Amino acid sequence: QVQLVESGGGSVQAGGSLRLSCAVPAYTYSSSCMGWFRQAPGKEREGVAHRHRGGGDTYYADSVKGRFTISQDNAKNTLYLQMNSLKPEDTAMYYCAADPACRPIGLWLAGAAWGQGTQVTVSS
Repeated sequence: QVQLVESGGGSVQAGGSLRLSCAVPAYTYSSSCMGWFRQAPGKEREGVAHRHRGGGDTYYADSVKGRFTISQDNAKNTLYLQMNSLKPEDTAMYYCAADPACRPIGLWLAGAAWGQGTQVTVSS
């Protein structure tokens, strides 16, 4: 089973920044659409940012546009999420995922490869 590994979470004050990293197995990295999701306590998992395979078209949730940036390092097979101007409502467990079929992100909960998650906590 493909396993992604996230890192970089932590606790910051509102207005601060964090950069999340996700190590992706090489074959999955080159063949999949990849993205970041988050899940706050009591809420459904939601897509934050994702991009098409090969670093193509990129999409962001309205709540993070202008503050979060998804990027990748092809030499390291690593996906990143740079999060700036963090708000308390960004507090959640953040997950990276990779879907070789590049389906709509609402379908990724079943069938995509997922990491174990990294916690982000933003205090006011």
